[in-house]
Amino acid sequence: MNDFILEAVSNLSPNAIISHTGTIGSIKWISIETAEPTASELEAEVTRLQAVYDSQAYARTRKAKYDLLNQDEMRFDDQANSTTTWVDTINAIKTAHPKPEE
Repeated sequence: MNDFILEAVSNLSPNAIISHTGTIGSIKWISIETAEPTASELEAEVTRLQAVYDSQAYARTRKAKYDLLNQDEMRFDDQANSTTTWVDTINAIKTAHPKPEE
């Protein structure tokens, strides 16, 4: 939850200047021209940001798996050999790490 505090403050008060030590309760509001969000508003925004991050876990995992592949060479070899190794590998990764239903 603490990973999103600065982003939450930025989303709620884009011009805010703050200092903090890692928790919502430790935020010191330096800006006097910018309205300070309430703790519950900050908590709600942090929760929302965490949910968005969590919903993309499958995509981060897929990307990590894709990055391990030499996809250009796989596609070239498939074309030269009339095989489907690249497509089969991509489909296996997508099957292993499916996109959640919306």
